[in-house]
Amino acid sequence: MTNTYLETLYPSWGQQFVMDEVLFEVNTGHQHLVIFNNAQWGTVMALDGVIQTTEKDEFIYHEMMVHVPMMAHGNAKKVLIIGGGDGGILREVLKHDTVESVTQVEIDQQVIDMCIKYLPNHSAGAYDNPKANIVIADGVDFVNECTEKFDVIISDSTDPMGPGEVLFTSRFYQGIKNCLNDDGVFVAQNGVSFMQTDEVTTTYKRLSPLFKQASFYSGAVPTYVGGIMTFAWATDNLDLIETPDEVIKQRFKASGIKTRFYTPEVHKGSFALPQYVLDCLK
Repeated sequence: MTNTYLETLYPSWGQQFVMDEVLFEVNTGHQHLVIFNNAQWGTVMALDGVIQTTEKDEFIYHEMMVHVPMMAHGNAKKVLIIGGGDGGILREVLKHDTVESVTQVEIDQQVIDMCIKYLPNHSAGAYDNPKANIVIADGVDFVNECTEKFDVIISDSTDPMGPGEVLFTSRFYQGIKNCLNDDGVFVAQNGVSFMQTDEVTTTYKRLSPLFKQASFYSGAVPTYVGGIMTFAWATDNLDLIETPDEVIKQRFKASGIKTRFYTPEVHKGSFALPQYVLDCLK
């Protein structure tokens, strides 16, 4: 009998993976974590019945989460990552030469340890970078108690269930506002919009009172099934979203960063949202 993993994100529909080999499985005390090999997707990590990341398509998600805000800002020196224990966000942030320090707040050390061991290409040595400061703590508490200010804040959380649920609350967003520089930008994973439309509506309602601009951009990640994934975008700097195409192109070229998905053209196009998402913002 073939050993399979059935994703349980939605009660009436999902996707199934053949587990060619289970590499690691544990209940960490925070969440149930399993890492397995699959012929199509390489190494796959799942938490509490939900696929988190795969070796094959992680680059799409991580490049879009990082390079869109970083290229729009253009001079981010201090970056804060909430979550992101697999190290992919950290890896991409550290490709930007403007960055002087990155603080990553992850609730579960075991996720980091297991990903370094079983998904080494995600972090690609980023955890050894002297610019990286890793804090094992609750992200909501951290942003509400933090006295530092950051240019870009990236929330790479699980879906709003279990330990990830608090990273979609007004208290979390208030904390983000408190430690974001006036000209900075906050972005966050916000689910597959067609399947999780309520997340878009709720996030927008909670972010709009705090920031002059709350919106979304999008990207399609194959293993996050159901259509495009939306990324929340919040800032008081209204110029960022309007950064001219030529400026983005110049910054990208000057950075020397090699990407497999992100381009300046994709950057521009990602802010063009389908009507059903725009309807959530009314």
